[in-house]
Amino acid sequence: MEGTNPVNKKLAAALSGGAVLVLALSGCSGDSNEELDAWAKSVCDAVKPQAKAIEDANAAIQKQTSDNSTPEDVQKTDSGAFQDMSDAYQAIGAAVDKAGAPPVDDGAKKQQAAVKELKSISAAYADLKKKVDDLNTEDQAKFADGLKDIASELDKLSKSGNDALQKLEEGEVGKAMQRQASCKSASSSPAATQG
Repeated sequence: MEGTNPVNKKLAAALSGGAVLVLALSGCSGDSNEELDAWAKSVCDAVKPQAKAIEDANAAIQKQTSDNSTPEDVQKTDSGAFQDMSDAYQAIGAAVDKAGAPPVDDGAKKQQAAVKELKSISAAYADLKKKVDDLNTEDQAKFADGLKDIASELDKLSKSGNDALQKLEEGEVGKAMQRQASCKSASSSPAATQG
């Protein structure tokens, strides 16, 4: 039987895949376009603190994988982290929505698809929070099984769902985002340190 620790490590591993999603804001530098740069700046400035919140939530779960973590500690940490991630993706969706369509071909369509996707990811993390909250911490075996199910859902979540974001960041939009200092620092921030 697996204890809580190996399962929470799986959870942490699955989570690290999800963090990549928001930090995919990259491209190569190119010719400047003032209107597009202004759009990219508004999105990047709003994304930066949310990317940090997601990174911090990941770090909290990673940190809670020690052998002496109680199911209650794991539940509390994971629940808080999932709530933070849900809030962060919701805020990123709102920022992309507020920025409006980027001034590129199919900009409105790409923007709407990305907003819908971000809201969906936010809802998925809110659902995972509810599932963690509902786990029985009194029975370690049941708790570990419940965590295992959550880890597999998290794994699926981290592997799917960023197609619209990638489409939004293609071509000129990606180049404009890469020119923004706030996107550069969000996409190249160092991995959270264990503390």
